[in-house]
Amino acid sequence: MEPIICFGQQPCGFFPKRFLAAKISTAKKLREKIGGQIVFFYHDSDADYRETITVMRDRNSGQEARLNFLQENKIQKKFSPLYAKRVPAGWKEEIKKQLPRFMGQRLIDLFMSAEAKTVADFCLEMYRKMELLEGVEFARSGDRVFRDAASDLSDDYFADVNYQGEIVRAQVSGGILKLHEGGGKYLSLPGQPIERRQKSAGRDNRFEWMQSVIHCTHYIYGEGEGAYLRFDKFPNVKFIKRDEITEPEFAWLG
Repeated sequence: MEPIICFGQQPCGFFPKRFLAAKISTAKKLREKIGGQIVFFYHDSDADYRETITVMRDRNSGQEARLNFLQENKIQKKFSPLYAKRVPAGWKEEIKKQLPRFMGQRLIDLFMSAEAKTVADFCLEMYRKMELLEGVEFARSGDRVFRDAASDLSDDYFADVNYQGEIVRAQVSGGILKLHEGGGKYLSLPGQPIERRQKSAGRDNRFEWMQSVIHCTHYIYGEGEGAYLRFDKFPNVKFIKRDEITEPEFAWLG
């Protein structure tokens, strides 16, 4: 069986975080040793807008800056999956004004050349333009084809449903749909039929759900994943911690 080397990550900044670059580098070094293919499990159905905060350091002052996408409304910002959060007109031009503090003209031009209209698509386009994903295949958690092929989720999962004209990611438990408003507060939604193609897994069963489609033989994991992944449940998978990298939460600029 040909090795399948996998790593997973939410969209993590319009310039990718350094820990994602480390996962990709680790996967490519492993492929040089054992062959096979690399699959990026792109978890674009996550709804947390904080995932795409892009942290950079001013080239002159050394001061840290945190930039992020804007959304068209509060519902999108709080509840829509990243594949459905739309990039508003004018956002790119406003970000461009700040970029000379952090990088040279080549990267600014590359950023301005990205044309994707949603947060997840924009991030993925940037990662490709930065040549991080050469020779890497990918699967997206928000892809209906992927969801139809994955094992079904019967309870304690998330479902993408319509709410006030937007697609939102609702938590489903015991047949009850709810949106997390923060601070232990939830907004209940009317019950409705849920099809498999609307469903995605939460953190604790995401790997098993992903694995039902990808069937990886090796998985590159990061610091956060190591705290909750149940390695013992998957004896046929070799789990490999990503290589160390300095300032992992900062943007990788090549």
